[in-house]
Amino acid sequence: MKKSLIKYPFLTKEVEVYERENGHKIVLAHKEGELVNVSTWVKTGSINEDDNNNGISHFLEHLMFKGTHKHKAGEFDRILESKGAIVNAATWKDYTFYYVTLPKGKEDKDLYLAIELHSDMMLDPVLPEEEIGAPFDLNDHTVTDKRERHVVIEEIRMRKDQNWTKVYNTCNFNMYTKHPYKRDVIGTPEIISQVTQQQIMDYYRTFYSPENMTTIIVGDFDHEKVLKAVEEGFEFKGRPNGVKKINEPDKPTDKTIFVENTTKASTAYLMIGYLGPKASSLKENIELDLVNIILGDGTSSRLYQNLIEKQRAPIFNFVGSEHYQFKDGNNFFIQANFKPEKKEQALELVKAEINGLQDRKITEEELLKAKKKIKSRFAQEAETVSEIGENIGYYMTVCEDLKLIEDYLKDVNDITIEDLENAAKKYLSLDHAVISLLMPED
Repeated sequence: MKKSLIKYPFLTKEVEVYERENGHKIVLAHKEGELVNVSTWVKTGSINEDDNNNGISHFLEHLMFKGTHKHKAGEFDRILESKGAIVNAATWKDYTFYYVTLPKGKEDKDLYLAIELHSDMMLDPVLPEEEIGAPFDLNDHTVTDKRERHVVIEEIRMRKDQNWTKVYNTCNFNMYTKHPYKRDVIGTPEIISQVTQQQIMDYYRTFYSPENMTTIIVGDFDHEKVLKAVEEGFEFKGRPNGVKKINEPDKPTDKTIFVENTTKASTAYLMIGYLGPKASSLKENIELDLVNIILGDGTSSRLYQNLIEKQRAPIFNFVGSEHYQFKDGNNFFIQANFKPEKKEQALELVKAEINGLQDRKITEEELLKAKKKIKSRFAQEAETVSEIGENIGYYMTVCEDLKLIEDYLKDVNDITIEDLENAAKKYLSLDHAVISLLMPED
């Protein structure tokens, strides 16, 4: 088993990373206190889906809690929650992860219980038909067997009724030509209503392979004993690794794409989206994180100050920006909610702020303030076992290299105003933008 040590900022001991012969990775991180975090990150999400199974990753996430051959549905949650645990999971484009945060117990007894139950759930899900529910016709209103299939479909319908989801999905879809990122992670009712138990199990066996899994334990414990417990729990019994699926990243559009839709609403919604560098391009990612803080993160940002605070007559209800990191290329979004009768003025004002990253030089004060904010956030992510676990999971799964974290603070310190201006010029030109507008029907 290959071992490497990572100097994780703000932690008192180096993080231990073990890679087993089958590819399964185990990460042990020391954090003083009584709480521990146990998680497993799987390198699968909508990135491994197509038009026929879109949403299967999220559906499987729900079903992973429905029992194993050792434990019936509900036992996993009931046992751990009786120990004061928080148990949950999440699915996104590049990953699905499952976690337990709990007090470690006397002599770490509850930590070992959590590892035992967590590994059992990850390696031996039953996915019982009676929990999934039978496939059904969406037009058949006589179906009364409300199982997990219906829970997920209802979740999809609730999200699709949200106006921010509508404007985002349109923007996201048009930013890509062929990459799986263009699809909504949650899937469609049509697919979820028809996907079979066998299809879900086949997907599980394909992508929940040893080399696709990283198990992370964060807390104050005996590393040698915990490593042994994780190895014993994650006994893959010869489970093969599947063929690696490689997707060619999409390139940014070479012209502005403008899409306008209507909906039942009283206000208008705007989202401008860009494709960015890969998550593993750490310095460029930090540059765009800093640009995001200066442009649209919080009440001191340019967007808020210029479009809300300093406007004589109110136009915007909300305006801001976001930077999302993905393995095959990031997304940068500017978003706004505004008075529909001010549509043309609102669009021009937002475009002027984007262009202003080149026209109005970023000041030293803006740069220092953004650096202080990003360093503060990074330090806060080392405060709790759950945040440390999530950050390690992100670097191991999306960036595929935890060692990048060693250079994070140095890279932040080294970045200049010129670096930010070059990043904005390279990635945030309106010539490479997808503009999604959602207006009231009337």
